[in-house]
Amino acid sequence: MQLTVMDRGATWLSCRVPLTDGSHREVLLDCATRDQRPGFMGATVGRYANRIAEGRIGRNARKWKLSRDPGEPHQLHGGPGGFHTRDWHLLEHRSDQVRWELVSPEGDQGFPGAMSVRLSIHLPGSGVIDWICRATVSDWCPVAITNHAYFNLDGRGQVLDHRLMVAASLFAPIDAEFIPLTRLQPTAGSDFDFSTGTRLSARWLDSDQQRLAGGYDHGLLLRRECGRGQTPAALLESSDGALSLEISTTAPALQVYTGQHLEGVLDANGARLPACAGVALEPGFIADSPNRVEWPQPSCWVAPNQTYEHRIRYRFRTRAPR
Repeated sequence: MQLTVMDRGATWLSCRVPLTDGSHREVLLDCATRDQRPGFMGATVGRYANRIAEGRIGRNARKWKLSRDPGEPHQLHGGPGGFHTRDWHLLEHRSDQVRWELVSPEGDQGFPGAMSVRLSIHLPGSGVIDWICRATVSDWCPVAITNHAYFNLDGRGQVLDHRLMVAASLFAPIDAEFIPLTRLQPTAGSDFDFSTGTRLSARWLDSDQQRLAGGYDHGLLLRRECGRGQTPAALLESSDGALSLEISTTAPALQVYTGQHLEGVLDANGARLPACAGVALEPGFIADSPNRVEWPQPSCWVAPNQTYEHRIRYRFRTRAPR
């Protein structure tokens, strides 16, 4: 397996997986530009991955106003100068591992305290990628750092015929600005029930929630046993059955985004991508979690004496196509 990365945004540019016939299949979306990554393609996002309503957070009577992209009502993925825009400092580069460091100063994008982050990507073999992030802060701060890769296990076209399984019990309904409503809802019996492998197209745009988002762009709360990083959180399978991707994470939730807004983006070869050219499966917290302490998940706030750690394991498996 061959993984290509770059320091800007600690970004994944390519992942070529060997198939049973000896060929390789490119499973990541890449774009024509390096500095600007449409849809945060392949980048590491933080300090807080996902949306924070109105770009405002508060704790113990203290309040902070966060940076937002021009014209945006909410902060998304750490703000306009978030981790996806930074040149990460390379600590180590081997054939099977890369390690970076990033220092985020106090008040960066409006967040409290300074932060130090270390990130490693390791290829231990057998089709596995281990993504490990650790961070410390000098003041209480919400932290949710993740990778924003878009996967297409077919290697081309749309992903709507991919099968997806997510070990989730609840999902977060959203409003027209993609901010979760007050209460999480059961996935059972809904369009967000991926407890068994289901084609993404099976219930495509059937519900008001899907029509609101133009597809899937929702947070799913994982079953508690997934958060220890040992029980798989999600399983994605290509339409021909030749390739599958299993994702395990220590995070409590998974954002499922089917890339419906990627239409027209130029890929690495200069061709225009279709809508739903890739699916982003982003382990982390549900959107606006810093302001939703009532939700049944661990707190995303990290104290100065704590070390934030997020582990993701991506495991590719191959077999003869159907």
